[in-house]
Amino acid sequence: MNFKELASTYKTPLYIYDLDYMSAQYKELKEAFKGRKSIMAYAIKSNSNLSVIKHFAELGSGADCVSIGEVRRAFLAGIPSYKIIFSGVGKSDDEIREAIQKDILYINVESEAELGRVELIAKELNSVCRISIRVNPNIDPLTHPYISTGLHDNKFGVEIDAAKRMYIRANNSEYLDPVGIHFHIGSQLTELEPIYESAAIVADMVRSLQSIKIELKFFDVGGGLGVKYNNETTIKPYDYAQAIFSTLKGLDLTIICEPGRFLTANAGYFLTKVLYEKQNGSKRFVVVDGAMNDLLRPSLYKAYHKIEPITESKSELSQADVVGPVCESGDFFAKECMLPTLEHNDLLVVHSAGAYGFGMGSNYNTRGRSAEVALKGGKAKLIRRREEFEDLIALEKEFLE
Repeated sequence: MNFKELASTYKTPLYIYDLDYMSAQYKELKEAFKGRKSIMAYAIKSNSNLSVIKHFAELGSGADCVSIGEVRRAFLAGIPSYKIIFSGVGKSDDEIREAIQKDILYINVESEAELGRVELIAKELNSVCRISIRVNPNIDPLTHPYISTGLHDNKFGVEIDAAKRMYIRANNSEYLDPVGIHFHIGSQLTELEPIYESAAIVADMVRSLQSIKIELKFFDVGGGLGVKYNNETTIKPYDYAQAIFSTLKGLDLTIICEPGRFLTANAGYFLTKVLYEKQNGSKRFVVVDGAMNDLLRPSLYKAYHKIEPITESKSELSQADVVGPVCESGDFFAKECMLPTLEHNDLLVVHSAGAYGFGMGSNYNTRGRSAEVALKGGKAKLIRRREEFEDLIALEKEFLE
């Protein structure tokens, strides 16, 4: 990959996505579930660029969406309605209404209160809404607390007893059709045991529902498979699938898997240019043109991203903080990173930036968001142009007096 050429053509800061890598990851995961009915539903929140979603649609993927905006993106990118799932803790009435009207596969319900709203809106529309219920199995996912979702301390899902009440209510309603069950205990999962334990608990609940004549069709295992950012030991897709299979003996269910980070994280690179080096006493800073508004993960989670210098420098390595122009002390990509002496216009490549990078970006400090480029078959293609100042003020300018 010629980062210098890409920087010259598309300028920096810049996101670059390797679509061929995404294809390989998708096919490996799909192959792991071979032998059972399954749907891969790409988690759009990990990277919501329309060209990326379309790429997965062409591979046969469905879509896991957490806003009506993501549902609309899925339709625009060519994903059929019967492969689209709408999840999320706080769906508005308008979002629920549109999802029912679009006749998607199902709405994933996260509380008793939400079930009531879905039923009421379906009744207003004189429709039957397919639903799944997100069960919180209260299993520690052994991941970062900000991306843990399967404990009672987390805002997601409902506990087993509440879920059973909800299924009975839905089954007795003429406006609700309970077709699935869902769990997702967290993101960046690197231990198999919590996934197995959660699947076993939820599979037992399916059997319990069968005993009272509530027959489900879909067993949604969520996503969360971890990837290598540094030296993590990750779960092999085959082992992941086999662990889930082992909990489903005697059950004829279509497995739905919602991969996001697994498909996109290591397919992405964030390219940024060195502006200056700065020394404050014994502290060395490398100031770059990218910032926390472009890539928030290091500031938000203290997340590690490998940083590779593209430079002619042959100097010895020394510790440096890689920081951006945003007026916040939290604006950094790395602390105490070992780097050679860098010159103005040298490039730094931030690896593993394909998931939760651009999508979590903002216009803080009135900074335009980066351009995005896709690589496929060795060819580069612009898939989102760089934001200009006029884009940033477009929704405000008309109101100036």
